[in-house]
Amino acid sequence: MAYDFKKLKENIKGVEEWLKKEYSGLRTGIASPSILDGVVVEVYGSRMPINQLANIGIEDARVIRITPWDKSQAKAIEKAITLANLNVSVGIDDKGVRIFFPELTGERRTLLIKTAKTKLEDAKVNIRGFRDEVLKDIEDKKKKGEMPEDDMFRNKAEMQKIVDEGNLAMESLLDKKEKEINS
Repeated sequence: MAYDFKKLKENIKGVEEWLKKEYSGLRTGIASPSILDGVVVEVYGSRMPINQLANIGIEDARVIRITPWDKSQAKAIEKAITLANLNVSVGIDDKGVRIFFPELTGERRTLLIKTAKTKLEDAKVNIRGFRDEVLKDIEDKKKKGEMPEDDMFRNKAEMQKIVDEGNLAMESLLDKKEKEINS
């Protein structure tokens, strides 16, 4: 009897997406507009994300250009970025707002890599939890007589293969992030 691993695969994909999102928030020395995803600006009596108020583009490797559609909002955007505490320099000019990314120090690189590894470990812990749920379900089906012993072992091996593939995909995300941090 074939076991349905669809939920396990979805859960692993969800953890992988979470890890990608976490890694996109880790600031490296290279300009990345994704750092602004969590920044909201107080304008027109409400709070709005920057991408709903302006065009965001990369000017060069360490500078992001934000061009507000309403030039009077540049000051509010600058204030929101400063309050977000992103460890970047912010300046206003006639075209809008510029964000300058400082060079990373060796100490900061080490700290970022350590943080990335911690996030990877958190992701692996989540996957182990999902694996344990499936393992318990397979063993329960065996005890109830719904699954022969051969199928139980085959399903356990298939489950471990899926988990290993998920872990490998996330380790490759860490490798990419480490290269990005060290470049």
